Amino acid sequence: MRILVLFDLARPTSPDETFSARALKEEEGKPTEADVLRCLRRLGHEVDTLAVFDNVKAIVDKVAEQKPDVVFNLTESFRDDRSHEPNVPALLELLRVPYTGAGPDALLLCKDKALAKQLLSFHRVRTARFLVSSKRRPLRRLGKLGLPAFVKPVAEESSDGISKGSLVRSEEEAIERARFIHDKFQSDALIEEYVDGREITVGLVGTRRPQVLPPRELFFGEVPEDAKFATAKAKWDDQYRKKWGIRNGPAAELPDEVANRLAQIARRTYAVLRIRGIGRIDVRVTAAGEIVVIEANPNPSLAEEDDFAKAAGAAGIAYDALIQKILDMAKADFRG
Repeated sequence: MRILVLFDLARPTSPDETFSARALKEEEGKPTEADVLRCLRRLGHEVDTLAVFDNVKAIVDKVAEQKPDVVFNLTESFRDDRSHEPNVPALLELLRVPYTGAGPDALLLCKDKALAKQLLSFHRVRTARFLVSSKRRPLRRLGKLGLPAFVKPVAEESSDGISKGSLVRSEEEAIERARFIHDKFQSDALIEEYVDGREITVGLVGTRRPQVLPPRELFFGEVPEDAKFATAKAKWDDQYRKKWGIRNGPAAELPDEVANRLAQIARRTYAVLRIRGIGRIDVRVTAAGEIVVIEANPNPSLAEEDDFAKAAGAAGIAYDALIQKILDMAKADFRG
């Protein structure tokens, strides 16, 4: 196949700029792009790359020139702004070219965490009760919302804006944290009832009948009880993770009934939010076995050492087979 690997950089780029897997990983800090590029070449595909910062015409011209069989879409932003993430697959649809991963509808729904929660609740998927504090009209009271609560930006990803201070135990703390989110991220703030439980993620592969991958868990080691949640540091800071014994791995044993419900809830969430190709559902599982969906993530990281690829491997899908499967699904799902 002729494959165009499309990704974003946080700097102006030239349409003629080329990238090796090594340069992507070591110079640009793009491990997923590096691993995918290596894999596609290992599989024998004819591969080209295009890095995008703010040049729409470059995408249009490259697709017209190369006429790829599939665009491997790894973009997450445009002009270094993640709110534009849905616009790239929307453009690819206008260009009538097959592309991997989620469409603009799923990306829009999942970016607005409050809207996603409302849709899931309507479809009887349990989520934590919540309020939204608007940047334009910040909340002054929480009303009947239970405490403790958890405060995070409505539209940020990768745990941006989540730290130890996100867990609040009083109305005053919640309002203060929401105002911090308004100021720092220029964003609305989601204030939701805190769910104490295990931090588990479930990957899915497919569209109409997605395969549910074995769950993964974030283990908190020696982290104090009041900080056992997925902060940015807990997910991305290697020194912090080593200090507190934080690690990701296959989920510890779940009762069969809970494991079955987890798979059902993951599939329903995936369908309601119109995710296709691949996705990851983040949940909390309480000590009583209750499952609460925290959020859904279309287009999760595909780095070979990250959770999604590890979960696929545990399901018997080796990395090369996973990447080829993603390509094949893009072709099959193409509605051109």
